[in-house]
Amino acid sequence: MSALCRRAAGGAQPRGMDISGNTIFIPGATSGIGLALAVALHDKGNTVIVGGRRTALLERVAAEHPGIHTVALDTDDPAGIQAAAATVLAAHPDLNVLVTMAGIMRVEDWHTPETFLDTAERTVTTNVLGPIRLIAAFVEHLQTRPDATIVTVSSGLAFAPLGATPTYNASKAAIHMLSESLRLQLADTPVRVVELEPPSVQTDLMPGQADNAAAMPLAEFVDEVMTLLDTQPDATEIQVERVKFLRYGEARGDYAQVVAAVNA
Repeated sequence: MSALCRRAAGGAQPRGMDISGNTIFIPGATSGIGLALAVALHDKGNTVIVGGRRTALLERVAAEHPGIHTVALDTDDPAGIQAAAATVLAAHPDLNVLVTMAGIMRVEDWHTPETFLDTAERTVTTNVLGPIRLIAAFVEHLQTRPDATIVTVSSGLAFAPLGATPTYNASKAAIHMLSESLRLQLADTPVRVVELEPPSVQTDLMPGQADNAAAMPLAEFVDEVMTLLDTQPDATEIQVERVKFLRYGEARGDYAQVVAAVNA
């Protein structure tokens, strides 16, 4: 058996971890965390398919990382998601892992609707409706696999907000609660739900973030994530050490101080 979180034969409880031998689809993986994770998983012996809307980036991924498959996909387009899902499943019927990686992060000014409403709506479409539509496109298939995993991607900002990005924070909080809820609903299936909770990572998600010394280096983040996947088979939330400051502020009783530090 080989899913990102393996289950005991005949039961619904995880019994170990195998991060090789899976077939994994990662939409939104043409750059940043998604691409770095795709490469790391491919290097571990998984079949990896990445999706993205920009053809040039897909061609670059295929050229620079032989063996990684690509498919054109716009996660803002419901029909496009269905078409891409059909393409992926036709070529890879043994698909057993979906990583809903696609997301955007934009600064907003909520003093007047003209300065935030369009951005807020686009953020909800990409960050909330995108993962919902992706899961809807694959969930029936995943239930036919003996071992399957849905990996959602929230953020440390789901638990402690950055004032400049209200809708991004809210969208990631929604993904956290969606993950919690799906885990309950799918407990009677072979499908596990695992939530990846990144801190600020050095990527191009926001202008200047790739060079931000306060953000976690991308390679360091992915290395720690891979170690956690390999060593914590029962984990429902994948948390590198840096994100725990944000994740557990309320539990520690220092939430106000965490929010102040995030917004300093």
